[in-house]
Amino acid sequence: MIAAWAGGLARHRTGRLLATIAGIALAVSLIAALGSFLTASKATMTQRAAHSVAVDWQVEVQNGADPQAILATIQSTAGVRGALPVGFAHSAAFAATVAGTTQTTGPGMVLGLPDQYRTLFPGAIRPLTGQTSGVLLAQQTASNLHAAPGDTIEITLPGGSARPVRVDGVIDLPQADSLFQKVGAPSQSQPAAPPDNVVLLPATLFAALTTSPAAGPAAAVTTQIHVARNGRLPADPAAAFTAVTRAAHNLEARTSGGATVGDNLGAALDAARQDALYAQLLFLFLGLPGAVLAAALTAAVAAAGSERRRQEQSLLRLRGLRPRQITALAGLEAGLTGITGALLGLGVAALAGRIAFGTASFGAGTGAAATWFGLSLALGVAVATAAVLAPALWDLHAVTVADTRRPARRPASAWWRRTGLDFALLIASGLVFRASSGNQYALVLAPEGVASISVSYWAFLGPALLWTGAALLLWRLCLLAFTHGRPLLATVSRPLTGTLSATTAATLSRRRRPLARSIVLLALAVSFALSTATFNATYRQQAEADAQLTNGADVTVTEPPGAQIPPSAATSLTVPGVRHVEPVQHRFAYIGSDLQDLYGVRPDSITGATSLQDAYFSGGSARTLMNRLAQHQDSLLVSAETVADFQLSPGDTINLKVQDSRTKALRTVPFRYAGIVKEFPTAPKDSFFVANASYIAQATGSDAVGAFLLDTGGTQQQAVAARVHNLLGTTATVTDLTQTRNQVGSSLTSVDLSGLTRIELAFAVILSAGAGGIVLALGLAERRRTFAIATVLGAKPRQLRGMVLTEALLIVAGGLAGGALIGWALSEMLVKVLTGVFDPPPATIAVPGAYLALTALAAVVAVIAAGLNAVRHSGRPAVEELRDL
Repeated sequence: MIAAWAGGLARHRTGRLLATIAGIALAVSLIAALGSFLTASKATMTQRAAHSVAVDWQVEVQNGADPQAILATIQSTAGVRGALPVGFAHSAAFAATVAGTTQTTGPGMVLGLPDQYRTLFPGAIRPLTGQTSGVLLAQQTASNLHAAPGDTIEITLPGGSARPVRVDGVIDLPQADSLFQKVGAPSQSQPAAPPDNVVLLPATLFAALTTSPAAGPAAAVTTQIHVARNGRLPADPAAAFTAVTRAAHNLEARTSGGATVGDNLGAALDAARQDALYAQLLFLFLGLPGAVLAAALTAAVAAAGSERRRQEQSLLRLRGLRPRQITALAGLEAGLTGITGALLGLGVAALAGRIAFGTASFGAGTGAAATWFGLSLALGVAVATAAVLAPALWDLHAVTVADTRRPARRPASAWWRRTGLDFALLIASGLVFRASSGNQYALVLAPEGVASISVSYWAFLGPALLWTGAALLLWRLCLLAFTHGRPLLATVSRPLTGTLSATTAATLSRRRRPLARSIVLLALAVSFALSTATFNATYRQQAEADAQLTNGADVTVTEPPGAQIPPSAATSLTVPGVRHVEPVQHRFAYIGSDLQDLYGVRPDSITGATSLQDAYFSGGSARTLMNRLAQHQDSLLVSAETVADFQLSPGDTINLKVQDSRTKALRTVPFRYAGIVKEFPTAPKDSFFVANASYIAQATGSDAVGAFLLDTGGTQQQAVAARVHNLLGTTATVTDLTQTRNQVGSSLTSVDLSGLTRIELAFAVILSAGAGGIVLALGLAERRRTFAIATVLGAKPRQLRGMVLTEALLIVAGGLAGGALIGWALSEMLVKVLTGVFDPPPATIAVPGAYLALTALAAVVAVIAAGLNAVRHSGRPAVEELRDL
């Protein structure tokens, strides 16, 4: 009996089974794909965080401790790949005589490096010119001394005499901030900037220089042991951070206070674990609604045949089958669709991973991918049970055979409509959104001084309540329109149905519940596509804006401090590929006793080389405030922190102390407070000023430029940077947007989301098409008897086509309009709630018009195709159709 029943289902209910299997496959494949990608992304974040650190640990030997004993303890520590001692000594001055002129610098640092240092720590030193070993000058030091390989410089240690050394090469220190950190000190106690003057010496020369009698008693040497770990870390950044931090604490305990660990690797993993939580949030915000929607689509497909299933069940009961046997048959259908759909979904997920990421596991490990695939398989079976088996069991116990033979009664109004649940959900969504996007709200919580971080998951309530409440409200509106809008429905359908317009309106009104369900499903699918697409587009837009904000432009040339480079030097930087060169001044100014950066710009042309978003400013748009700087040359843009600290009001006079280039003394220069600047290209993230360059030049007697911003039109950044670097040599620092994007982007930004985006958007299109087309097709298939009877009563084929197309057009119009409104509101809320993902926050949401047009077209084509297919079947002879039914 079971085999015969299964065969009958496969032969006579093929469309319904296939549609149910497709819905389950969508839910399973989406969860499997996104879950595997999430796991792979976390592993990628861990790897990139580890690779971004040049020196994993800087272990500083404390006074009185034996460096060799500390080194032996470190080398015996589990997970250590190598360790080398490095000497640090302060220099009173560096001097060099080149081309008959003598240049002398202020205090600096002298480092003593073992011969194997560059082999063990290849990312710590970047060679620029000359040799890669021997006496090496940092680029800034070489520029200050006008020295090059082959020149001789003098090193003066505190309390000692000058010692000459011959320069072998010029290098850059990519991670100077961490290299010259104050080991063991909190972040607020760290130096504001690394030293400008640095000389690297071989360890033997360093020892001879610092231990000779000429060095003087004040030439104290600090020993650090730089450690490279073996990189075997847990895949999750949070677990990796915990492991590395505990290992560092264990080492400090084993040395009994003789060493303090500067945990650079732990600091990088600390940032990565926060980004991993944001990746998890993106998975929940953007992936879970798609799986819920696929499950709802499956339930709608199953509900389309609920009436026929009740009739079949009553027939089986009349023929003597027991409830247990009927349950087994219903379980057979649920198991058949659940397992088949789940296996198909896993196949689709593996294929998507192979296409988008080159591997079926999306880059995740075998164990992690198997876990997600197993959970997705269980999800498919659960969806089938809820959509197919549960309603059958309910009918078996709640519906009698006699009930199926009575005329259908008008169902009572749903409880949620009577209680106004949709309005309550929308109000609650607004309240939660207001709280979760208010001042000082953090979605990812990282309390000061606490090693653990967590997510404020209650913020999910805002978008979730909005999605649910908007869907119920749309359902309510559709029911009201179909119930009380018969005259309008008749008018709308008259061009397609002619004299059957009144009948069509009555039919639509009678079928208002399945029609409302179809419209709501299509609207939810469209809103999912819209919110996902706009979020991903905005994410890409702001990731690029973050990189450009830090670098300043496509290519940036930063002049060394003290260099007197005039704005006219911009003409020499117009190499092939450069469209515009913009000079930017960089000074320092005191407001009270607070020293801040001061940037001088040309308001009329600054936007020709870089992008200024309105979100960077307050008190006016970017264009308005730049015009204000141009019209009133003494105008000054101030950070919000400074405005609050000094209680400034628009129009106030601000007296800044700026160094006069002629006398080298500080002079007071009056400015007028014109607005607030929160972000600015090349500026630090804390307090700074932006003013008119011509006014600063006039006040200080110098128009020297601090940086040149080069616009390449968004292309050839690396090639242009290479040309400029070859032109300038070591006299300036050249950075390009590609290089900066990899350095400053968070590990979340650096993870390639393009593959995930393609997966999400492809599923969104499929869901939109399925929500409109499949549900409509199954609903029309269940009404073949109605069409056959209408044909017998004299309805013409044109009128039947009109009835079907009217229904299809109403579903398309209602679904697309409702989806656009819900998607727009959801997009605004998602971007606002997930503010921590965006730095800086977006001024506008990016809308991918081409993709949204594709989604709408797919939904329209699917609905129209379903309607035309039903019209084609309605052309069969009515007597033959009634005989089959």
